[in-house]
Amino acid sequence: MTASMTAYARKTDEQSWGTLVWELRTVNHRYLDINLRLPEELRAIEMPVREKIAAVLNRGKVECGLRYKAAVGQSAEIIVNEAYVTAIVDACKVVNQRLHQPSETNPIDILRWPGVVQEPEQDLQPVMQAAIDLLHHALEDLTEHRLREGERLKEIMLQRLNAMVKVVAEERGRRPEIAQLYREKLLARINELQAEPDMARFEQELVYLAQRMDVEEELDRLDIHFKEIENIFKRDEPIGRRLDFIMQELNREANTLGSKSVDIRSTQASVELKVLIEQMREQVQNIE
Repeated sequence: MTASMTAYARKTDEQSWGTLVWELRTVNHRYLDINLRLPEELRAIEMPVREKIAAVLNRGKVECGLRYKAAVGQSAEIIVNEAYVTAIVDACKVVNQRLHQPSETNPIDILRWPGVVQEPEQDLQPVMQAAIDLLHHALEDLTEHRLREGERLKEIMLQRLNAMVKVVAEERGRRPEIAQLYREKLLARINELQAEPDMARFEQELVYLAQRMDVEEELDRLDIHFKEIENIFKRDEPIGRRLDFIMQELNREANTLGSKSVDIRSTQASVELKVLIEQMREQVQNIE
């Protein structure tokens, strides 16, 4: 199926140890570019997270962020760094000995001193495993979003493709008419000069000009590219780069078609093709 590179997903998990929230956002990019933001205490899962994302996504700029909020009141224990407290108290005694008006040391002030109260150690292994599991579900949602958006883009591009097929078919059907119109135009100019035409030479020139303005090969190649686009859309793999290459080939043929144009309608057909190709190319930039 066709997958877009533009999508968003958010997943939350609440457990006894706290809350985890994953937010994933992807936009178009030539390669896979992962911008990962993790809480410092969960930094150990960075490599597994990157590997999991790379296993699911092939292209796109990925903004991936994890938020972790520990449960309030998970532990009522206050751990005091006693050696540090002793050092602070001793230092206060030294200072008091040098003061004219010594003051009593307030225990609350000591508890507020950085490093005196230590955070109880928490087993983060369950949190990290839960974060990996939650990422899996977030990536599933992101993939579904990308596929839905990709199918929408596919429908838009197939509409443009059908319009190009119609333009090429009409242009191919006009080939005999164009040759006859060009022949009549040359004869009319010769008659304006009131000169007797050398019909043998005239026919030779017509053949030469017909060869110069022959676009049958370009029309055939356009048809081949159209069929290739239809086949690409049936592939169960990333197709963005293949489609991007085909867009370049289509544009080359449309330009050649315009350069060989000998009437306004053929020129308009070339312009119409290039407009449709550019519209498709813009959508291709968003496809994985």
